[in-house]
Amino acid sequence: MNLPASVKGRERLRLFCALRLPDPALDALSEWQADELRNGRVVPRGHLHLTLAFLGHRPVDELPAIAGALRESAAAAEPIRLLPERYRETRSVGMLVLKDLTGGAASRLAGDLFGRLERLGVYERERRTWLPHVTVLRFRQPPGLKPPLPELGEVVPSDAAAYLSRLGPKGAEYFVVESFALGGAQ
Repeated sequence: MNLPASVKGRERLRLFCALRLPDPALDALSEWQADELRNGRVVPRGHLHLTLAFLGHRPVDELPAIAGALRESAAAAEPIRLLPERYRETRSVGMLVLKDLTGGAASRLAGDLFGRLERLGVYERERRTWLPHVTVLRFRQPPGLKPPLPELGEVVPSDAAAYLSRLGPKGAEYFVVESFALGGAQ
């Protein structure tokens, strides 16, 4: 585990599991954000990911089991290929919704992880269906943007990671605690 020194010894950690994006996709998304997204806080390049499961504040001693569940789900994952489908706004974020070109491989990975985390007693599945998306903008009031989709081409997640989220005055900071290849790749 790769915890920041300022976290070691804390009793609870704010955690989530996510798919990481390859550098070319991150570069294209960052450029698109700068060109097309206004009236809000653009999500920094290093924070762009596809959340699989947000766990909230968990006891630090649960982290090895959580990472183990993510490792097992990542190893069992089928190849995932995603394509930008639409931009969508909720009450507080703008997101790029991605279409799964592999017949649901991303959703199957998410569902497998949900089951493993539920069996550990560290996660309760949300009622809504998991939606592959990248949060790209945060705001207080939806700006009603209708940007063209970014030129990403197919996006193949680079790996799955357990993240630590630390809240601060300038927003959350994310740290990768541990990452795992998808489909058992090395």
